[in-house]
Amino acid sequence: MSRRQQSVVGLVVLVVVLATAWPRPAAGAEAGRGDAYSVVELIFRGPLQSAADCPARDIDFRVRFRHESGSPEYVVHGFHDGDGDGGAAGRFFKIRFCPTKPGRWDLAEVRSNIGELNGQRQGETVMATRSGQHGFWEPDPENPTRRWYRRSDGSHQYIVGNTHYSFLSGYGPNGRPSGNNIAADIAANARYFKKLRFGLTGDRYAHPTDMPFLDSSGRPTDRGDCSCRPNPKWFRERVDVAVHTAFEHDLIADLILAGPDTENSRATLRARDTGGDAGPYLRYVAARYGSYPNVWLCLCNEFDIKTPRYAAADIARFGQIIRQALPYPTPLSVHASQHPDHGPREATQPAWATAFDTLPPWNDHQIIQRKLKTIPAAADANARTGQRRSKPTINDELSYEGDGDGHSAADTIEAHLGAFLGGGYGSTGHKSGNKLGQYFWGKFDTAEHTAADSLGWLRKSIDAGIPFWRMEPDARVFTGLSPGFRAMAWPEREYVLGTNKSATGLLADLPPGTWTVKRFDVVARRETILSASASGRFSFDAPDSRAVLFHFRKND
Repeated sequence: MSRRQQSVVGLVVLVVVLATAWPRPAAGAEAGRGDAYSVVELIFRGPLQSAADCPARDIDFRVRFRHESGSPEYVVHGFHDGDGDGGAAGRFFKIRFCPTKPGRWDLAEVRSNIGELNGQRQGETVMATRSGQHGFWEPDPENPTRRWYRRSDGSHQYIVGNTHYSFLSGYGPNGRPSGNNIAADIAANARYFKKLRFGLTGDRYAHPTDMPFLDSSGRPTDRGDCSCRPNPKWFRERVDVAVHTAFEHDLIADLILAGPDTENSRATLRARDTGGDAGPYLRYVAARYGSYPNVWLCLCNEFDIKTPRYAAADIARFGQIIRQALPYPTPLSVHASQHPDHGPREATQPAWATAFDTLPPWNDHQIIQRKLKTIPAAADANARTGQRRSKPTINDELSYEGDGDGHSAADTIEAHLGAFLGGGYGSTGHKSGNKLGQYFWGKFDTAEHTAADSLGWLRKSIDAGIPFWRMEPDARVFTGLSPGFRAMAWPEREYVLGTNKSATGLLADLPPGTWTVKRFDVVARRETILSASASGRFSFDAPDSRAVLFHFRKND
């Protein structure tokens, strides 16, 4: 499939209203329609912008949408999209809006510092119909530590993530095409994972001609310092395809705005072309992708150890800028280095930079990086970080399978069970060598990333019957456990216990009532009912496996 075909497929369900003569419809005319929690795209005519112009910096354009009931209201920023077909020069300006409930939504106010856009289409309407979409991800307010995410519709899904840092470029080592396909990679990941991390640039494996930005002369460039001039062709034919295909599969598109690796890709926030003002780029990303319920944003990968290196205060400032431009509760964080406080390489060191604790709030979750292989280490890394701050925690480089880090498939599987038992989430990737593998260029293949089968099975098993969002790390119901066990509890209702080794005569002192007890061997992908009527002091055994999960559910 060509890039143009990918773009058409990726955008086919967006609602677009466009007339050749660009008429100004009467107030009250229907501008578009779509399902609740889908994305409705509206097109506006603005002043001609050349490839050398900088509309992301110079043109302020936003629409206030109001539901017919009077509430809620959302202010959505618009963005310039060239000629609407990938060309950098043009008059196309777009608004992407996500209606959050059925009914009529009015374009109550259209504001711009440009006369042609100011007031255009004001008074028109968007009609939203009921849908089965789950909506946005928000920290669950009903959980006392807010360690889990809940969707807009009240549902919960457990998250296991994967990584394809530079797969948008379609290139791999030695300047050769990788042979990947963006839409196919997204669809394949969605069969196993709930989140995919990727950068908005080509990073280490850049495309030789298609590039994410335009320089001051209007030529395509990889220089992140030119981030104030996003290239419509790149974002339309690559990022849009990835984000919208992920939306169709309800896969989180976790967008890395700076990085992960090269100075060019990391310089998007340094933004020298605008004198260090990253605001135009941040607002552009918020405008183009902030209305997608499946989008998460990571400001930078390993923000504090590579060139350019950012201080925690810089990151907090960037976070406040983009948060102000986001109309919805889009998950937002930053990826710290392995040891952000530059202490010894012990697991007891903080996994999230403590400098953020005294800076103005901006993030809704915390990303840690601990490359771990065992249940207790992975569980404790999430539990310690989550207990310190009431936010969801995700270890986004928990275990890369492959020779690059020396992690086996069993290491990766065990670590991700540990992340769950620590009250958080984890992400993997396939790393065949230093800067090599699917974790950079995509081309997802379970023949290489063999842990994917078990990770997908674990995620689906949790979703099928374990109310993890009610649970906190707690092993008090179990007695005689060896140090390698980890557990969570919804006291008096449900318990989970995990281990990485065989054991006999394990004991659970169950509260009054009868209980169903299941065992999940995650490596073998085998589920077993141990009892449908357990009670009192229940004895059970663990098989010889790297990743075994027990689930105790009260029968009433």
